[in-house]
Amino acid sequence: MQVNVGVYGATGYTGLELAAILARHPGVHIRFGTSESMAGQTLRQSHPLAPDVPLVRAQDAPLGEVDAVFLCLPHTSSAPLAAQALEYGVKVVDLSADLRIDDAAVYEQWYKVAHPAPDLLPVPYGIPELWRDTLVGRSLIANPGCYATSMLLGLVPLARRGLIAEGGPIIVDAKSGVSGAGRSPKQHTLFAELHGNFYPYSIGRSHRHLAEVEQQLAKEGVEQGRLIFSPHLLPVDRGIISTMYVPVTDMDAARQALAEQYEGEPLVEVLSEGEMATLAHVNRTPRAVISTTAATADTLIVVSALDNLQKGAASQAVQNFNLMAGFNETAGLLAVETAVSGS
Repeated sequence: MQVNVGVYGATGYTGLELAAILARHPGVHIRFGTSESMAGQTLRQSHPLAPDVPLVRAQDAPLGEVDAVFLCLPHTSSAPLAAQALEYGVKVVDLSADLRIDDAAVYEQWYKVAHPAPDLLPVPYGIPELWRDTLVGRSLIANPGCYATSMLLGLVPLARRGLIAEGGPIIVDAKSGVSGAGRSPKQHTLFAELHGNFYPYSIGRSHRHLAEVEQQLAKEGVEQGRLIFSPHLLPVDRGIISTMYVPVTDMDAARQALAEQYEGEPLVEVLSEGEMATLAHVNRTPRAVISTTAATADTLIVVSALDNLQKGAASQAVQNFNLMAGFNETAGLLAVETAVSGS
């Protein structure tokens, strides 16, 4: 089976990562990428290690010539294109924030703008290891945020078994590489500003990924408003580590819940007791790793590590696409241990 696909926003870090994976996928042909600034050129002209994919403006993309599209676009730009692609009978994996929130009013609360396509909501939320049965054969999937993926991988198995104690905060201290800020130049991500520096941003309860994390946890029985989330920018190119301080009702059962949730999963591993999850476990791979440490009798420290451009974005999008299109879930992924951006 050969599936023709398009990648919107192909010249950003996530788009480049995605194109690199798809170019190695045995069942995929990349028909086009989109770029408003580089239309008429090829993706390889944007990055020397990128595949030789023709670039067009989004409005000129030949939707009638593809079976699926990936939307690596800013919020508000993505949902209208998703609706247009669905009208053509084209499957969609949306990597923006537009379709992650089930409720348009909640979206507006967090993103300070009216939802651009509320009729599409709700949309299946794509972390296969947690909600695989809801993703198979679907025509539209919302790809989660990178921080959200790291948090939910560590928290959902505990919530699902009722092991998170009621009341009190769940504290998440997270760190991300600078590629999470995107490819457009910004003063705070310049080498001279970032090198030797390390700082928090959007701390407490202000980061937008909180909305989707609390939405998904609420479905597993965790009351909203408990997460305190403090992201930090690391002076490295890629990777996310989320350190979560979780009040639990049964320490042994909590560790067992995580081990059993991911037993046999090819892309998520729970490390043995005493091992610590690090960026070296995961960077430039589609994998996530989780470690656990008992801090007190009723506080479990869960550390979740992943590559923000792969399991936090592009490789997870390919997992979701594989489930949509009928491929093996890891097709195009397990052989991809290097990446375009930040190599």
